[in-house]
Amino acid sequence: MKISPTALREVFIIEPDVKVDERGMFFESFNERRFAELTGIEARFVQDNHSRSLRNVVRGLHYQIRHTQGKLVRVVSGEVFDVAVDMRRRSPTFGSWTGVVLSADNRRQTWIPPGFAHGFAVLSEAAEVLYKTTDYFAPEHARAVCWNDPSIGIKWPLTGVPLLSEKDRNAPPLADADVFE
Repeated sequence: MKISPTALREVFIIEPDVKVDERGMFFESFNERRFAELTGIEARFVQDNHSRSLRNVVRGLHYQIRHTQGKLVRVVSGEVFDVAVDMRRRSPTFGSWTGVVLSADNRRQTWIPPGFAHGFAVLSEAAEVLYKTTDYFAPEHARAVCWNDPSIGIKWPLTGVPLLSEKDRNAPPLADADVFE
């Protein structure tokens, strides 16, 4: 497993050690001990989520204001542009974002820590995204921030009009969003 930093120091790109031979391939998608050794993070995952989305779907930017969730995100089919936004007002990187292409082919994963909003845009015809969370979904604490807020300035590599849920269409800008103090 290889860990690479991003523009936001708490967000990591994780690349597994893939074994390929004439039979196919194998890799560990998560190893708690190795993850802790390389990142210093003791993550306990309690929920796995799986989504399937079509090209130009944008999901996010989502977070929970209480029962905050760390997320380990990977793609098992297709390709997405995966984004994290720092939602911690007292952080020197508050409102900053980082993005990485995750795909079934590159097998990369991202670690999105608690206190960050998460979202992605589908770049392929369809994509299936799996992510582990460190706390359970709590709808009463679920929040979203506007995916295209100019104050955040995410450079989404979309090839058409984004497909959004009603929740995401109506998400507030960062200036009006609930944030972490």
